[in-house]
Parts: sequence; structure tokens; C-alpha cells
Amino acid sequence: MGSYSTTSSSAQNSPKLVFRQLFEKESSTYTYLLADASHPQKPALLIDPVDKTADRDLALVKELGLKLIYAINTHVHADHVTGSGLIKTKFPGVKSIISKASNAKADLFVEPGDKIYFGDIFLEVRATPGHTLGCVTYVTGDGSNQPQPRMAFTGDALLIRGCGRTDFQGGSSDKLYDSVHSQIFTLPKDTLLYPAHDYKGFTVSTVGEEMLYNPRLSKDKETFKNIMQNLNLSYPKMMDVAVPANMVCGLQETKSEAC
Repeated sequence: MGSYSTTSSSAQNSPKLVFRQLFEKESSTYTYLLADASHPQKPALLIDPVDKTADRDLALVKELGLKLIYAINTHVHADHVTGSGLIKTKFPGVKSIISKASNAKADLFVEPGDKIYFGDIFLEVRATPGHTLGCVTYVTGDGSNQPQPRMAFTGDALLIRGCGRTDFQGGSSDKLYDSVHSQIFTLPKDTLLYPAHDYKGFTVSTVGEEMLYNPRLSKDKETFKNIMQNLNLSYPKMMDVAVPANMVCGLQETKSEAC
């Protein structure tokens, strides 16, 4: 386990969270910008950046006067190329982060229980495999000096009224069901859920809502597995390009172990 942090003093008051939800329309991907505006350096991170919108996101970081320190992925995406590598070429001080279980390249690798600090705010890492072997969910910390209600960035493990497919990249409907129920549905019911994608125009949900209304994950495990086995989804059109690129931070030409 590890703790990744910027230089930070103890918070005197609750940190002021800067939060922006950004959208890439071609892959229906959400990118999330978070920062601690109460910290002198205003450290920030991006969750699930997309290469096509990297310039937009970096322009926003500059406009808000933030210092981007991390580009984080919830998993190795199959429907778009991550912006992590591109961001690092433009902002050399930024470090890329992904789960160790993903077997992808990055500057820092996280495991369950790790905390990623940006100023006085942190994200807790929870393993939520099932869509892929390396999926993780990032959850804001529990404490009086952390944002409330808590926020969970679920990647493709849990979508609003849905979930990610489980038929490739080491996917398993059995593992996904257990992941969501043990690592996400055990959070407080008012926890805000922010997925990596939405295809119907939804932007946020809560743990309580999904426990009641998710048409797949509110069912028992056998029903869920049967639903997932009969989705008959088409092959992802970007998979053969996106997965190899995302194994190396979106820069296939990289030569180093870290990217």
C-alpha cells in the first residue's frame, strides 16, 4: 500500500473542493477535474482524461489557476484513447496513475487501500474488477475535513442505471457483482456516484438510487449473471486501437517503463 501526496499542511477548515465534470461526446466519456482550492498550490488531478479533449481540459486547469499533478485512469479503456500521455508531454510535471492490477504503464501504481492526496483532500482506492481485471473506484475520503457527501468515481464498474460489459479484457460478471456490492454499495447511501460514461444524458447518481433502481445490479447475482450473458453487444469499434495505446498511457511510441 502507498500514499501519494503533495507537500501539505494540516487543514484548518474543510478543504474547498474544485470539481468539474467534463464530457467527450464521441465516446460519451466523462473526465473529472478535482482540486484543493484552499491549499496554497491548488493541486489538481484529472480522472479518465481523453486524448481528444486534453487541450480543453488543460486550458480549464490554467483558467482556474490550478496546478495539475496527476492524470488518473480508473482502468484500461477500450472505447477511447486516454489523454494521460498527451497531458504529460504538455505538462511534464504531471504523473500518470493506474492500478497495478491493470498491467499498464504509468508513473505510479495503486492498490486497494492506497490514498492519493492532492493538497489536504484525498481519494481512497477500491478494487472493483469485473469489467476488466484492473478496474478501481476512487472514493473521496471519510472525515470532517473531506468533501461531503462522499464522491465515488466508478469508471465502468457501475454506470447510472447500468454497468460495464464483462465479455472481454478479463471481465467477469461474477466478480463485477461482488465488486459493486462489497466496495460501492457499502458506502453511505448519499454518496454521489460519477461514472466514466453515460449514454442517456445522466450526470450523477447516488449509492441509494442505484441499490434500488439499477436494473442489473439491484437483482440477485444469478439474475445479474444471466442478464450479462445475454446482452449480445457488438465488438467495441475502438478496442483494437484504444487498448494497446492505453497500456502505454495513450502513447504507443513510448520507450520507457513509465509514461
